[in-house]
Amino acid sequence: MKTHALLLILFLMGCLFAAQAQNQLISGTVTDAATKQALPGVTVIIKGTSTGTATDPKGKYTLTVSTSEQTLVFSYIGYTTQEVKIGKKTRIDVAMASDQKALEEVVVVGYSTKRKLNLRGRAAGIAVTTPGFNYSVNAPQIIYPGNRYAGTNFNTEEYQGIQENIFLEPKNNPLSTFSIDVDAASYSNVRRFLTNGQVPPPDAVRIEEMVNYFHYDYPQPPANEPVSINTELSLCPWNKENRLLHIGLQGKSIAIGNLPASNLVFLIDVSGSMEAPDKLPLVKAGFKMLVEQLRPQDQVAIVVYAGAAGLVLPSTPGNQKSTILAAIDHLRAGGSTAGSQGILLAYEIAKTHFKNEGNNRVILATDGDFNVGVSSNGELERLIAEKRESNIFLTVLGFGTGNYKDAKMETLADKGNGNYAYVDNILEAKKVFVNEFGGTLFTIAKDVKLQLEFNPAQVKAYRLIGYENRALKNEDFNNDKKDAGDLGSGHIVTALYEIIPAPSKNNQNLTAVDDLKYQTTQVTVNAAQTNEVVTLKLRYKEPTGDKSKLLQKIVTDKITAPNATSENFRFAAAVAQFGLLLRNSEFKAQSSYTNVLELAQSARGKDEEGYRIEFINLVKSSKILQASAQNAQKQD
Repeated sequence: MKTHALLLILFLMGCLFAAQAQNQLISGTVTDAATKQALPGVTVIIKGTSTGTATDPKGKYTLTVSTSEQTLVFSYIGYTTQEVKIGKKTRIDVAMASDQKALEEVVVVGYSTKRKLNLRGRAAGIAVTTPGFNYSVNAPQIIYPGNRYAGTNFNTEEYQGIQENIFLEPKNNPLSTFSIDVDAASYSNVRRFLTNGQVPPPDAVRIEEMVNYFHYDYPQPPANEPVSINTELSLCPWNKENRLLHIGLQGKSIAIGNLPASNLVFLIDVSGSMEAPDKLPLVKAGFKMLVEQLRPQDQVAIVVYAGAAGLVLPSTPGNQKSTILAAIDHLRAGGSTAGSQGILLAYEIAKTHFKNEGNNRVILATDGDFNVGVSSNGELERLIAEKRESNIFLTVLGFGTGNYKDAKMETLADKGNGNYAYVDNILEAKKVFVNEFGGTLFTIAKDVKLQLEFNPAQVKAYRLIGYENRALKNEDFNNDKKDAGDLGSGHIVTALYEIIPAPSKNNQNLTAVDDLKYQTTQVTVNAAQTNEVVTLKLRYKEPTGDKSKLLQKIVTDKITAPNATSENFRFAAAVAQFGLLLRNSEFKAQSSYTNVLELAQSARGKDEEGYRIEFINLVKSSKILQASAQNAQKQD
């Protein structure tokens, strides 16, 4: 009997060693052949299979392959696909060359010509592997002719219309008032369109969210304040006759160990529309990452909704990770979408376990397609506005394509004292759930508003770039009952104003206003004698406070030479200019992809996570895509 047992053990060990011998771990780094810089997001697949991975922000990858598999395929939009024989190699580094013909055959979006989609990169259907998580990405073809989608998949994506801010003259409009915006959903959503070879709808391009997607190197605030205010004034890169005012807000960074305890409710859409691989599977992967960040003092409950809402995990301490992860693993999609019922239940659970000195938050993950119960934007807005009075904050995370309801989710986040992100891949999930864990979940200042008073003796006209749906009435600035955006731990907010200087003879973008009949506007003697361009005021409340506090800063006419501007200034200007081009804005002036690339490449900086080099590659791809679209339009 013992002999049989020993033989069985030896047999099993032999099988184990044989299995190990049949697999090998391949690792390496992928770079741009011309610049030698790392390429994040490159797909690496085993030829003839659907198994692969994607390079991380530093261009690195690891992949387990069978010894029977001979070739790895490296692909990235705008670059020549490479095939490399594996042989006995355990390390394979690849330098990829840009390919101007990689996008010759594209779906031309917004034009009458429709040609075959032939893209290389993350749009391809592959199994993406990261440590602990697996999911598939299959990007559908989507065509956007005018204001309706049509294509191989019926598309009902919704975006709120944007009427761009115009130039205003200080003599008639001396004040510019708006709420901050820490959302970054627009950038990752625009990236999704572009990597799939599609021009994004203009209303999907919210320039302030694109600018605020990136990290900027602003100084930490003084010890007694939650935010620092930083300004820089230079020539406008796309209109040298004008000036560009850069405003940077830096929220105080708090070490995770010092953050207050969290009472979290994961509110997860498990309706039938979430069944796609880039929806619920990616939601689950993201929440698993977040669970790994939780501490014993944190608590998590999980509420789901489909045809009805239900509690699948009661509030559970953060150190019971296996219990929380098991509940996430068991989630399945199916049914209609009773989103409002889920919201009500989630807020009820959060209120039951409310932490007076802690962070109380509902985290909603959905494609936004609510179709049961309260579903209109107005009704949902009133529901969320009512619930925010309980000091329970809301984070909204968007997923998927085809029926994505961007307008609805932006509304929910804005009215719920929260933030909004769009998650299009596993790297973005890591950014939201891990890299920006503190800012996503922990509010350090709420109802943050800015009001700028421009000096008409120095400024002929000004234009706020973006923030169209964050505009406030001037009287709202001092009204503590008026809701505004919230700032999280370590959050950064950037705003840009294009300014026409007072001596300028340029009236091209100005609309004449009739003289007033009953009063006149006069510039004071002090205004004419000072070098002050603008007075900037900021109001904020403590996270649980009701009375706002005021900060103030004056910007003078000291102009920084373009070659001496900070990397913050140049990179933010590059992203804003890219947004103007994507929107085909009437204010784009001399904007060009070449200028965007020059600015961005000069301001790449440390770029530890690889987001800036990804932006540069995205601009290169968009430049090719735009050229292809123009050629197709000429052929028509």
